[in-house]
Amino acid sequence: MVVLRRVGKYEVGRTIGEGTFAKVKFAQNTETGESVAMKVLDRATIIKHNMVDQIKREISIMKLVRHPYVVRLHEVLASRTKIYIILEFITGGELFDKIIHHGKLSEAESRRYFQQLIDGVQYCHSKGVYHRDLKPENLLLDSQGNLKISDFGLSAMPAQGVSLLRTTCGTPNYVAPEVLSHKGYNGAIADIWSCGVILYVLLAGYLPFDEVDLTTLYSKIEKAEFSCPSWFSIGAKSLLCKILDPNPETRMRIEEIRNDEWFKKNYVPVCEVETEDINLDDVFAAFDDPEASEQSRNEELGPLNLNAFDLIILSQGLNLSALFDRRQDYTRHETRFLSRKSARVVLSSMEVVAQSMGFKTHIRNYKMRVEGLTANKAAHLSIMIEIFEIAPSFLMVEIQRAGGEAADYLKFNQNFCSKLDDIIWKSAIEKSKSHITRMPKR
Repeated sequence: MVVLRRVGKYEVGRTIGEGTFAKVKFAQNTETGESVAMKVLDRATIIKHNMVDQIKREISIMKLVRHPYVVRLHEVLASRTKIYIILEFITGGELFDKIIHHGKLSEAESRRYFQQLIDGVQYCHSKGVYHRDLKPENLLLDSQGNLKISDFGLSAMPAQGVSLLRTTCGTPNYVAPEVLSHKGYNGAIADIWSCGVILYVLLAGYLPFDEVDLTTLYSKIEKAEFSCPSWFSIGAKSLLCKILDPNPETRMRIEEIRNDEWFKKNYVPVCEVETEDINLDDVFAAFDDPEASEQSRNEELGPLNLNAFDLIILSQGLNLSALFDRRQDYTRHETRFLSRKSARVVLSSMEVVAQSMGFKTHIRNYKMRVEGLTANKAAHLSIMIEIFEIAPSFLMVEIQRAGGEAADYLKFNQNFCSKLDDIIWKSAIEKSKSHITRMPKR
């Protein structure tokens, strides 16, 4: 006889998934009999990995976007050592797996998934939420074959009055060209591009932009250089060309997509979305446990913790201000900067930026190796980047030259850091200096 563990009103069963920071278990609501997925996070681990704010934001967003085509978050529970996120139980797997198994899908099936994707994304945008990592791996299928948008870990919900996002993140093959330009982008318009790439993949069975050489890949994305297979219908080709427009100003908007003749064929409008008050009390209560914050941290791999002694060793003498000076150390050719973003966002941003500059990246245990040819293709450059945690809300990123000429490294580093402005934390003094520098001369 199997004795089921119980968490609140839920009986917890087998493990159905496992990631770096969480286990997902099958569970059943004993009051309603409903099957749910229970995501179990170790409180000390997420504190150690500086992920509290990211997870709180992700949970808050999922509670806000209650839509038939978005994975539903029921509630959040907590014990002294664990956080339990109760999610809708989805049985159909990832859309990605279906594409891999079947290859290209029929036009009718592709259109139905695309219609559901657009409905779900439009609702997210209406709530001020921009996903920023839309791809088939983050689209699940329920038992009726309906699409469910998941994984809001890189999503943004900018403050009122903020029109442009600046953090470069996402999955390279699905990222909009303006995200790669590092000049700021509209989250809604960037999401539409990713939806267009997904539609292409559904119809073709492969990516519109897929090159081994990253410089070529990003060049093709920036110019929207792609071709449609012969089996694409005229309507599908026309729609894709309007969505995969490299100019965000002229790219098709969601309302225009919904009015497109190809899109409207056999379109079944989504049922009325329920209106309900969103209560975030359980989210904040789950994380606001002062005792848990003092728990000893486990030994799972994550950003290394630096204690005071480590900081002194890394600094020049006992003057710790030198440690956080963003100017280069010309003797050892290294740079350090601080960030208040989560480790996941910092890694994703650095990976996309490095790749957009034509370099290959290799990530393991919060270390990233960057390799490739210099801008003039004359020499090879190798760089090591590592993330350290120096306080619960602060990460330090250290960039070092591992191979290649010093002058090439310094040029790379200046260009690289200039494109990471949104993740680099600046002191009030640095912000003031930056403001003075940018003021026009009289």
